Amino acid sequence: MDTVVAYDLAATPLREVNTALHAPGLSGEFVITNPAGAHNVAVGLNAPVRVTIDGHVGYYAAGMNQRAEVTVNGNAGTGVAENMMSGVVWVKGNASQSAGATAHGGLLVIEGDAAARCGISMKGVDIVVGGNIGHMSAFMAQAGRLVVRGDAGEALGDSIYEARLYVRGDVASLGADCVPKPMRAEHHAELRKLLSSAGFHDDDTADYTRYGSARSLYHFHTDNAASY
Repeated sequence: MDTVVAYDLAATPLREVNTALHAPGLSGEFVITNPAGAHNVAVGLNAPVRVTIDGHVGYYAAGMNQRAEVTVNGNAGTGVAENMMSGVVWVKGNASQSAGATAHGGLLVIEGDAAARCGISMKGVDIVVGGNIGHMSAFMAQAGRLVVRGDAGEALGDSIYEARLYVRGDVASLGADCVPKPMRAEHHAELRKLLSSAGFHDDDTADYTRYGSARSLYHFHTDNAASY
């Protein structure tokens, strides 16, 4: 059994901890205690490690993640899992704005609510939010899937490309070029798999609505100028 390596941010500088987590050939399990809202905790990981952060984190926690499994036992500030490439980032609490922004792959789970711009410019990541999301979420979302078990704020999916959005609750308003789409068998299967991967096994996919691009903004047309 691998030994769990513990780092206490009350005693060890964050730069030293992040440097240790970037060591070549790294493997195993790590615990970070007393983060106290620090920014940039566990950023840039590129190893098949498991990192548990016991407490709240600030900006850009687990940003640029590759291959690692990072769990935040608390809330996360702006940009959690920003530009993630692969792996899993799991927030047990709430997340501030721009969660999963520009992320290319992997899975981001937020058990609570996510604020504005969740999944902005997402490029292949899967994001599952247990609660609500704020306004302008999935703005210019290019690829990937966003699942929301609660409600969505204004301008959902504005200028969306080929990402798929699944929302169980109410949507305050849809952004430019974002429209409801039919739930076919393939979408129910996809959604069930995403919910299960995030621990939400009992949801009925029939309660969800799928949203995606109407594809009217793919090419500039003068009649659509006001929508750009």
